[in-house]
Amino acid sequence: MASNSSGSTQIENSGCDKTEQIRKRKRMQSNRESARRSRLRKQQHLDELSGQVSQLKKENEQLLTKANITTQHLMNVESENLILKAQMDELSQRLESLNDIVNYVNINIVNTNNNKINYNNNNNFEMFEGDNIFGTESFMNPWYLNQQPIMASSDMFQY
Repeated sequence: MASNSSGSTQIENSGCDKTEQIRKRKRMQSNRESARRSRLRKQQHLDELSGQVSQLKKENEQLLTKANITTQHLMNVESENLILKAQMDELSQRLESLNDIVNYVNINIVNTNNNKINYNNNNNFEMFEGDNIFGTESFMNPWYLNQQPIMASSDMFQY
């Protein structure tokens, strides 16, 4: 019986070994499959990141293009602003000169003709009907009306 019991133990051990080997093979196969899935996930993640890099590079190029266009528009507006400021300064000087001329003419008219002139609240004068403040001189074509207008362009200011 002892030999019988040792024989059955051997069979049992050999059955356990086969079961153990089967489990080991299944575990190895499962581990391989898990590793393969992990590599696939890593590859998919890498592909997604590469796609994001491409997309971000494209967006960056578009933003740089927009920034360059905006900078060019800013330079154009600044140039136009300089032109308008120069024109405003020139027109202010002309207006001041014209006001000086009008004041000079008004003072000379009052002194030479002793005409009755009524100044209103805005320091503009009003003549009474029948008054001739100009005498024989023509006031319709003074020297300042023959001046050419100021013409400026963006080409005047270069950066």
